[in-house]
Amino acid sequence: MNHDSLLIVFAKNPELGKVKTRLAKTIGNEKALMIYLKLLEHTHAIADKVFADKAVFYSEKVQDFDILDYYKFPKFLQKGQSLGERMDRAIGQAFGQQYEKVVIIGSDCFELTTELIEDALKALDDTNVVIGPAEDGGYYLLGMDRHYPHLFKNKNWSSEDVFLDTLLDIKKLNLSYSLLPTLNDVDEEKDLGELRKHLA
Repeated sequence: MNHDSLLIVFAKNPELGKVKTRLAKTIGNEKALMIYLKLLEHTHAIADKVFADKAVFYSEKVQDFDILDYYKFPKFLQKGQSLGERMDRAIGQAFGQQYEKVVIIGSDCFELTTELIEDALKALDDTNVVIGPAEDGGYYLLGMDRHYPHLFKNKNWSSEDVFLDTLLDIKKLNLSYSLLPTLNDVDEEKDLGELRKHLA
């Protein structure tokens, strides 16, 4: 532990036919995997510059050597059934290691920048929770100054209600919060934007 903050990256193992399945319906599995690898590269590049400790949590397995070995971040396995349970356990593990701030991001947002992650960490000096809403109704970033398990319970994950339901929970718990700009996750072909050039 070198810093008082931890940045957790949630990633799916980049396997053909198992990533970006909604995107694959229109562009095919090979191109969807290629796009996901570009998203992982982008996520690594921006996370690497953040002034915090980092950890990658994989969805299926942790391999000693894999295509993402350049991450050079400690690797862990996500544990739990739902996405909420897996995030809750990862964040709980982090606060159990005495971190004062924890921010978790996915690996689906090409618009996310190092500066936004730094802004989130800075916001946690004055607020309990920071959240980055996604245009699809979810969120691309969640940060907290201590473990709030309730924020991960009773959610319909991967639905358009996740962000609003989380915000309602934050308000019910009387927590202070800060919002980041709304960004776009890459889930379908219409979301590709700049990434479309990698399909050529």
